[in-house]
Amino acid sequence: MQSWSVMRSSRANLELRPLSVRTGINIHAEGSALVELGQTRVQATVSVEPKLPPHLRNRKDASGWLTAEYAMLPRSTSSRVNRERLYPGGRNQEIQRLISRSLRAVTRLDLFRGQTLTVDVDVLQADGGTRCAGIIAGYAALFELADSLIHSGRLDEWPLTAELAAVSVGLVGEEVLLDLDAAEDQNCQLDLNVVGTASGELIEVQGGSEAGPIAAEKYVSLVGTGVSALAVILERVRLQIARQV
Repeated sequence: MQSWSVMRSSRANLELRPLSVRTGINIHAEGSALVELGQTRVQATVSVEPKLPPHLRNRKDASGWLTAEYAMLPRSTSSRVNRERLYPGGRNQEIQRLISRSLRAVTRLDLFRGQTLTVDVDVLQADGGTRCAGIIAGYAALFELADSLIHSGRLDEWPLTAELAAVSVGLVGEEVLLDLDAAEDQNCQLDLNVVGTASGELIEVQGGSEAGPIAAEKYVSLVGTGVSALAVILERVRLQIARQV
């Protein structure tokens, strides 16, 4: 196998792709953001509705709820992706559940009693890392919502408990790659998506080996590489959001 340190000519193995975050991209949504991660472009919008899902409606102690929906637009890839008009496929369900869990983990839902926050994540252009970009976009959109609620006096407490980001880490041969594009992702023998906070706290690690067992020490090392990158990503997100809200 050819060394990825040679094949990855555009950046170093542990170098992140350029990251752009724009909030306020949708005049109708309560919160919105567009994230560009290399050639991957993902938008997220937040809608706040005065209702709860069925599993919470009859609970007197129920807080608010947050859910996410994820979809790839028809020409987000090199060939047209059919729209999922009724129910999301297995891959999309898996991703939207990951995004939902990640965003709920840093949101004070007790401040949204009787309300549902729906985060719609749409992939405009895919080149690897769409679920990670979706989590970053969802967090940025929630940040815009939070900022609006605080400044308008509709909330007295900041509803986000931590800064949130996600990054992919892969293993090809003996090479560890950070923030994989689509071609790299397809050649990985191990691909992990690491979700966590700027302080190094983990929310979820998703993924596994495609080519046989891996030593536990190597797995932990890959997770650590992802955790270290999250602080860098969130510094970039923080600086860009601060200029916009």
